[in-house]
Amino acid sequence: MELTLLGTGAPDGLPRPQCPCAACATAHGARSRAATALLVDDALLLDLTPGAVFAAARAGHSLIGVRQVLLTHPHDGPAVELPPGLPPAGRVPDGRELTLISGHRVRAVPMDAPGTGYEVTAPEGERLLYLPPGAAPAGLADRMAEPYDMVVCDVVGRPDAVARLRAVAAIGPATEVVAVHLDHDAPSGPALDRRLAAAGARAVPDGTTLPVGGYHAAPDVPRRTLITGGARSGKSVEAERRLGTYPEVVYVATGGARDGDAEWAARIGLHRERRPAAWRTEETCELVELLASDGPPLLIDCLSLWLTDALDRVDAWDDASWAGGGRSALRKRTAELVAAVRGTRRTVVLVTNETGSGVVPASASGRRFRDELGRLNASVAAECEQVLLVVAGQSLPLRG
Repeated sequence: MELTLLGTGAPDGLPRPQCPCAACATAHGARSRAATALLVDDALLLDLTPGAVFAAARAGHSLIGVRQVLLTHPHDGPAVELPPGLPPAGRVPDGRELTLISGHRVRAVPMDAPGTGYEVTAPEGERLLYLPPGAAPAGLADRMAEPYDMVVCDVVGRPDAVARLRAVAAIGPATEVVAVHLDHDAPSGPALDRRLAAAGARAVPDGTTLPVGGYHAAPDVPRRTLITGGARSGKSVEAERRLGTYPEVVYVATGGARDGDAEWAARIGLHRERRPAAWRTEETCELVELLASDGPPLLIDCLSLWLTDALDRVDAWDDASWAGGGRSALRKRTAELVAAVRGTRRTVVLVTNETGSGVVPASASGRRFRDELGRLNASVAAECEQVLLVVAGQSLPLRG
């Protein structure tokens, strides 16, 4: 089965008409995207969008042989003119199956938002799943018999859709995941590629033709990622996004609870509200044991709070204690953590802080913390396949 993506953007396209935002202002040339529409084997058109005939021609295809046009979501705005020779566009009721004269079978998959997903099975047996914008599958079985060969969906807007499909083995190691319905809230260029690669997905330019079920190079998903940055830079949000397509994640909060501190409780509450309900939280600084064990991905937030706890344990804030054995005790503890990061077989995203970028602390203990955190960050970064610096909400790759 062959799939041609006539467009890969959100329903309003990218750039959006009359939108003055920076993303739309820079979305030109290869970065511009028409509304998503899929042409399957020149016989089935999924979503009828403006300019579909010309988009197909630019991709080296024709709509003359299309036998069925199906819509996945309500199309707002003026009606799109039906090109001559195409059958009327329609929808298949949820759960119903349609067989085309070309031999393709199309089954409607119910969604948790307005719209219909379509599972397309080729005469040769390859299977494609296409989901509408802003929607995820609803009422999935506990386990799929076989994973799809390709899933085309809103990875950026609904990463939980990918997580749900992975949870029931609808997405397997060989499934190609293609991101579509890309809007101006998605990063562009290499930043988009990095975010999608972390999800095991990729984006392609409009007009790309892909074989469904054929060989494809799997995205290079880093197993260990360190994300650093200043206060409120967006590093925790970036870390959470990188694991949003996993069905299960252990969120390791190293800060613990602080009785009577309302402001700290509010911070923790905001973090919890952002995280998917399926994620499990562990409040602990015993990171070595977690890294050594098997299990779902870990999101460790953050190393600076872990270091604070480690300094407390060896009484390193006191100058005499530091000189009398605190230094060597701390270095031993940090070395154990670095070795655990090196040896872990789990997917792990670690968050840390950059504290040594300007102000020199007034106290010896403050300077000690700054220096030890710098050493810890450098040692952990050396063991990670990918290192990111987040500045003003923008993610900059330092490695990987």
